[in-house]
Amino acid sequence: MKFTTNKPKKQLHLVSLGCTKNLVDSEVMLSKLNEYELTNDIDNADVIIVNTCGFIDSAKEESINTVLNLHEQRKEESVLVMAGCLSERYKEELQKELVEVDIFTGVGDYDKIDALVHEKRSSFTNEVFLQTELNERVITGSNYHAYIKLSEGCNQTCSFCAIPSFKGKLFSRTLESLVKEVKNLVAKGYFDFSFVSQDSSSYLRDHGVNNGLEQLIEQIEKIDGVKSARILYLYPSTTSLGLIDKIAASNVFQNYFDMPLQHISQNILKIMKRGKGSEKLKELMQHMRNTPNSFVRTTFIVGHPGETQEDFDELCEYVQSYGFDRANVFAYSDEEGTTAYDREDKVPQEIIDERAEILGELIEQTTLASLENEVGKTVDVVVDGESDEHEYLLSARNLLWAPEIDGEIYINDNELKGEIKFGVIYKAKISELVGDKLLATILHEA
Repeated sequence: MKFTTNKPKKQLHLVSLGCTKNLVDSEVMLSKLNEYELTNDIDNADVIIVNTCGFIDSAKEESINTVLNLHEQRKEESVLVMAGCLSERYKEELQKELVEVDIFTGVGDYDKIDALVHEKRSSFTNEVFLQTELNERVITGSNYHAYIKLSEGCNQTCSFCAIPSFKGKLFSRTLESLVKEVKNLVAKGYFDFSFVSQDSSSYLRDHGVNNGLEQLIEQIEKIDGVKSARILYLYPSTTSLGLIDKIAASNVFQNYFDMPLQHISQNILKIMKRGKGSEKLKELMQHMRNTPNSFVRTTFIVGHPGETQEDFDELCEYVQSYGFDRANVFAYSDEEGTTAYDREDKVPQEIIDERAEILGELIEQTTLASLENEVGKTVDVVVDGESDEHEYLLSARNLLWAPEIDGEIYINDNELKGEIKFGVIYKAKISELVGDKLLATILHEA
């Protein structure tokens, strides 16, 4: 008599660093390596992949440290892969210096990762990989929300950003491809989508189409089963008042406006090559704020070469008066290959750090004010699971907000007769703000 035994699946540990665009590429790699079982146990992982970020100094440092820490923990016969932006940007230097890494690959071979692992070889394809509806993905972190990448690369020439140097020019997916992917995901039960790219408001401009996002909105609205959507990373010079109005008129797209401003001073905007003057920018931002039930998120860079105390004071005044719902502040860091890198009017590091701390405190105040403004409102939420805070509290997200970055709402009461289900949209009433966390009561299914 013959006995057959199932061989244990090989184990895969993947770390995706940086932005949600990276996460989409990581999900493509997970699909290509679907014969592996995902594990958090690094000691027993057969393959370890780090999808790196190479945007700013802190991200580079995190990527390198992650690779080295994983190497320290891994078993001897495992395969360590360094992929993504940092690997692409510094491919020659890293391959010489990081002898701990077995396979190097950049931003062009995510869909070939299975072959690279099998053959244990490095590869840097000249073209940047852009997923289509034909590329399967293993959606992570949610059973109802997915990120959809609109394009790769960027045509902007911002003084502080090196991304176009290793990601290339704007390269948009076809509208047909995006629609097919969303339909495929809806069929699998997903109903909430975040559309992302380096410069989302330039979508399809490389195809000679100036209203690509407006066309996208129209097509996504026609798909049965899409209940909610939002667009991340609008760019000032390619966002129009008409686009804002198009989003506001949509029954599917949230009035969620995510535009990294980086600054508001006319002087610094010009140095940064941001493509829109201060007054026009303020007009655009006010139009967003005047949209009913709007949520406005942004990022700022402080300490850019040429930034005077007056420029910084103007930025602080604007942040206080506008009242952003969410914002992030970055301390300027030199990036090789950018125009800012070669400027001689650098701001001393201690002043950069001081300005980042001051602006960060102002942003904390505007965030708390935004949260306080939610108390008493009835909103659509999705319950994601038990909270990390307490076993009797559930963690939910206002459907208006983007996942992970905008915070969570604690559900501490329930007027339903039945049990609360995860991944379902409910109406909830915000009862109070405790510290920086909102508490809410579930009322009924939306």
